[in-house]
Amino acid sequence: MSAPVTDILSQRQTLRLCTAGSVDDGKSTFVGRLLHDTKSVLADQLASVERTSADRGFDGLDLSLLVDGLRAEREQGITIDVAYRYFATDKRTFILADTPGHVQYTRNTVTGMSTSQVVVLLVDARNGVVEQTVRHLTVAALLGVKTVILGVNKIDLVDYSEETFTAIRDTFEAKAAELGIEDPHVVPISALKGDNVVERSTHMDWYTGPTVLELLEEIPVNSGRALELDFRFNIQYVLREHASDYRAYAGRVNAGEIRVGDTVTAGGRTTTVTHIDTADGELDSARAGDSVALRLADEIDLVRGDLISAGTTPEPVREFRATVVGLTDKSVGAGQAVKVRYGTALERGRVVGVDKLIDIDSSANDIDQAESFGLNDIAHVTIQVARELPVQEYAARGAMGNFLLVDQASGSTLAAGLVGTRLR
Repeated sequence: MSAPVTDILSQRQTLRLCTAGSVDDGKSTFVGRLLHDTKSVLADQLASVERTSADRGFDGLDLSLLVDGLRAEREQGITIDVAYRYFATDKRTFILADTPGHVQYTRNTVTGMSTSQVVVLLVDARNGVVEQTVRHLTVAALLGVKTVILGVNKIDLVDYSEETFTAIRDTFEAKAAELGIEDPHVVPISALKGDNVVERSTHMDWYTGPTVLELLEEIPVNSGRALELDFRFNIQYVLREHASDYRAYAGRVNAGEIRVGDTVTAGGRTTTVTHIDTADGELDSARAGDSVALRLADEIDLVRGDLISAGTTPEPVREFRATVVGLTDKSVGAGQAVKVRYGTALERGRVVGVDKLIDIDSSANDIDQAESFGLNDIAHVTIQVARELPVQEYAARGAMGNFLLVDQASGSTLAAGLVGTRLR
């Protein structure tokens, strides 16, 4: 007897990926093509797209309509917000973050990339690698993404030119190597026509490599990186029940694994985990991604934002260096007071200095000791905090070492930061 469909699906690995690229490079059409050609579109959705495409005089299906669901997106013909799509093949399941291409929405792209293992970066074959391409590649490198697939899209508009593809490939591979992208791939595609997205093209005999989907199905799913790190647990709530003298520390395991009986460090003291509680009862162990409540052998004065750790314990500091990406029109100046959200802690802080403002096109244009940074800028900064924080180097796509700079007056997010990361 064959296994139930639900059992088969549960055994598949899941790959998280993100699309990125400049405006009008065809990301929405690309995602629509993936969904359509993997038969991940419901019949009524497809019928709706057929009607709308016909009403607009579109020759065939406008597959971007499968993705751009907001009214403003449909009206303007652009992607504005991050949209998460789910599809599956016989080999694995996928969670795809479709991100905007406009410069003013780069902060949304940072959000989409932050949880992705693979970035599919699109360029228009007529334009090649442009500033926004390099910006997205730079953000991917900062966020620790090692696998980037460059889709040279609209290759049909340059008559499927091998020469054009080769020039773009060489430029991209040189930039990827410079930024430390360890696993780059380049595929000539036409999302509109369907060439090399899911099905192999019949128009490019000179290209014998895999399609985009074939790459996505074969790239190893690296889900264990956070598990390979030492145990880290930021306290979100302190749970107290005075009648039974119950005290536990609730939160999410950021990295590593913990078992009942393990020795941990908390509040500068060493103790033992006596119980691991959940809403469904006690567990013997918990690992990265699990939300649990830990009970400890000793009474220690701990609060929200404190760290429970095992293995090498990060030294609490009042000052640290980091790389930040500006997420708002409001510039952040050297000496400016901010709030720093690190893990579950929110502390008063200050941007001591903007040590270097990075020019993504040329290091010769980097600015040392800049006055400020703003929207979409990438900068190396020094941060001070009012209370010591156990910060440590950014790792495992945000399992540790990531933080936010928050405006003290409005509470809006000014920048996303990565502890210790340096481009150059």
